[in-house]
Amino acid sequence: MSVPPLALDPIAEAHRNWAEHGWADAADGMAFVTSVVRVHQLLLARIDQTLDPFDLSFARFELLMLLLFTRKGELPLGKIGVRLQVHPASVTNAVNRLESQGLVVRRPHPDDGRTTLARITPAGRRVARRAADALNAAVFTEPGLPPASAARVVAAFTSLRRDAGDFAVRG
Repeated sequence: MSVPPLALDPIAEAHRNWAEHGWADAADGMAFVTSVVRVHQLLLARIDQTLDPFDLSFARFELLMLLLFTRKGELPLGKIGVRLQVHPASVTNAVNRLESQGLVVRRPHPDDGRTTLARITPAGRRVARRAADALNAAVFTEPGLPPASAARVVAAFTSLRRDAGDFAVRG
């Protein structure tokens, strides 16, 4: 169901109201954060629509791709959580779902009995590649900004994430 565009930009209107009500010093930050949240919603809707035929969420897609990109096609569940920056319960839920779909299997770690590995199956490899091709065509190749603008946004977000302690600075 497509909704017609609004006659005005609600974030610009919120910015105006923020300033008008005595919060001018926070208005730009409010507009920035609100814009990021709205863009997240818009992009996630495109991603969800693209991944729906594969019965994947973006979280499960990311997990499949992480396993696809590893040398052996497997990782400990704890390392998956660290790499994807998600809570262990989220990893367990995603692996459960992927396992029920036949895209991932669990197996004991050969050297550490306390650790469980998630391994991508041949079917998981096929689905991951097909889903990546679909996302590349429908979202990633044309995310809604020209390449130079997208690169500037990524650089700005990288700085914000680094300053927030999201990853260690290498130098």
